[in-house]
Amino acid sequence: MATLTISKADETRVKGLGFFSNKGTDEFSGRVITVNGKVNSEQLKRVAEAAERYGNGNVLMTTRLTLECQGIPFENIEPFMSFLAEGGLETGGSGKRVRPVVSCKGTTCQYGLIDTFDLSEKIHDRFYTGYHEVMLPHKFKIAVGGCPNNCVKPDLNDFGVIGRFVPSVNEDKCKGCKKCAVEDVCPMNAASKDGNIAVIDPEVCIKCGRCYSKCYFKAIDPEIRGYKVYIAGRWGKKISHGKILGKIFTSEEEVLSTLEKAILLFREKGNFGERFAETVERLGFETVEKELLSDEILSRKDEILKREISK
Repeated sequence: MATLTISKADETRVKGLGFFSNKGTDEFSGRVITVNGKVNSEQLKRVAEAAERYGNGNVLMTTRLTLECQGIPFENIEPFMSFLAEGGLETGGSGKRVRPVVSCKGTTCQYGLIDTFDLSEKIHDRFYTGYHEVMLPHKFKIAVGGCPNNCVKPDLNDFGVIGRFVPSVNEDKCKGCKKCAVEDVCPMNAASKDGNIAVIDPEVCIKCGRCYSKCYFKAIDPEIRGYKVYIAGRWGKKISHGKILGKIFTSEEEVLSTLEKAILLFREKGNFGERFAETVERLGFETVEKELLSDEILSRKDEILKREISK
């Protein structure tokens, strides 16, 4: 068995920079942040070259849509980081702080209702980068999904966003077709006909938007096109399904503001070592929801960010 020479202190230090020990060796995997799971060809070339120059040439994709270059000797960590930085790339993604954002492909998907790449990039800039030095009681994970298919499982993240389309039937345009295209396309069988008018059961409809543009006579209008927010989801040794805030947000800024309030609330009221799901359970969902749907906590932002995290 190989003799390990890297001290625990050095191992902990570089882990904070995004380098994870390869079990049983003195080598590390360097985690490259992709912002939201999207990289361009030049960035991919640089990651591949970095893996070849400073590691063993292997690159793996993580479940959080980052890239890890494997087999990097301790002495190559600094040159690896410098080489990536020359191409506008960075390592990281560990610790008790906001973690890299996960996003589905959004409007390039036939079902996408929102531009997930645009929103997740804003979240990355404002909270992963902007809050990078802000320590939290535990890690805080964020996911942005384009529709209720939940491909990136927003409801299993500390804060999850899903695109929503609330349909409305324009009775003046509805022709009461014998074969209703809206009824045919609805995956939940929420659409039907009441006499000569199409109707959509709001209790069954999941707001997926499949019906939009399917009516030949344009009888389906968007009553609301926006964002649904889940909080306090978690996946791992303990599983918690996220709880839905009781409104559909109609602007990106509303979503970003609510996310900031969630992070501030977690920092202020979370106990050291507990996940946001445990904080919400301890405080009560109704109490947390009330805080997130008001702006009171933002008035204490500076105070909350300056306070020490109690261990």
